[in-house]
Amino acid sequence: MKKGDFFKNYYKHLIVWVVIVSVIIIALKYGVDKKAVVFGTVSIGVFTQAFASLSALVGALPLIGPFIVKFFAIPLVWIIQASGSLVGAVAIKKGYTKEMVKSRVLTLALLIGILIGYIIGHLVPIN
Repeated sequence: MKKGDFFKNYYKHLIVWVVIVSVIIIALKYGVDKKAVVFGTVSIGVFTQAFASLSALVGALPLIGPFIVKFFAIPLVWIIQASGSLVGAVAIKKGYTKEMVKSRVLTLALLIGILIGYIIGHLVPIN
């Protein structure tokens, strides 16, 4: 991929990140509360998929990019898993065993559906 192709393909993502960073700098310079800046950044980042585009841009770096993305993504998965296990333990202790079993079965069905959809999506080309 040539340098011009990279900027042609990712110019929207780069513009979004330049705007986000400049708004953060301006807000902090004018004394806006840091919690409000973080909330605004996270909400804008989630709704514009800026975090996904940033991870895609970093992942596009040769050799080291995928390792950087994994370095930040794996602890997030661990935190989500730990919080789910903690909530499950508290729910079981309070007597919500049937509901926990139902939710685990529903989660397993969802994951199996995602896996089947992924496999079918790669086996059957849309083109």
